[in-house]
Amino acid sequence: MLALLAKEPAHGYQLRARLRAALGPLGGDLNAGQVYVTLGRLEKAGLVSRADPASKAVSASKAGSASKAGSASTAGPVSAADPAPKADPLSKAGPLSKADPASAERSADRTDRDRKTYALTPAGQRRVAEWVGEVSWPRPDLAEFHLKLVAVAASRLADPVAVIDAQRRELLRRLRDAQRAVLAEPDDSMAALLLEGIVLRLQADLRWLQACEKTWVPRGRNA
Repeated sequence: MLALLAKEPAHGYQLRARLRAALGPLGGDLNAGQVYVTLGRLEKAGLVSRADPASKAVSASKAGSASKAGSASTAGPVSAADPAPKADPLSKAGPLSKADPASAERSADRTDRDRKTYALTPAGQRRVAEWVGEVSWPRPDLAEFHLKLVAVAASRLADPVAVIDAQRRELLRRLRDAQRAVLAEPDDSMAALLLEGIVLRLQADLRWLQACEKTWVPRGRNA
C-alpha cells in the first residue's frame, strides 16, 4: 500500500480502488476496514501522514476573513448574486434509496475518515525505495510482486522490466543451488523429492516472469 502512495497522496477509498484495479478478482474481497486498519498501522509507524482538507479549508477561510475585516465593514452586505460555496462532494447527501446498493457503498466510503488525505513521509519514501530493490521472492501468493510492477510503473520509481530482470537473476541463482542440491542427494533420499518440488516451482516462477516481461516491455515503449 505504501507504494501506491508514491505517485501522489490519496484518500483511503482511492487506495482501495487502485488495489482492486491492480489485483482484479483477487482484490474483490478487500473492504474499506482493511485499508484503514493498514493505514492506521502505517501512520503509527511513521511511514505515512494524513491531513484533513476540510480543516485546511476552514483555516484558510478564517485567515481570509481576518485579513479582510476592515474592508468588509464598508463594503456592505454580500450580493445575493454572488456564487454560493460549492457543496463538498464527499458530504452526506441525505438518505439513500435501499434499491441502490452501489450508492449505499459509496456513501459508506464518504465518512469523515475518507476525507483524510494520506501521503508518504520521508521514512515511508525510504521504505518504498528499499522494497522496490528487494529480490526476495514473495510468498506463494504472487500478488505482492505484481503490485510492485504496477506501483513502480505508475509512480515511475523504476522500470518494471528492470525489476523483472533483477528478480529473474535471483531466481536463476536459487534454481542452480536447488539443482545442485538434488544432484548431491543419494538415490534413496527422501529430501530429493522436496528439492525436486523446489526446482519445479522455481522453473514455473521463471516462466511467469517471462510472461510479465512480455506484458511490460510494450507498456514501457508506449510510456
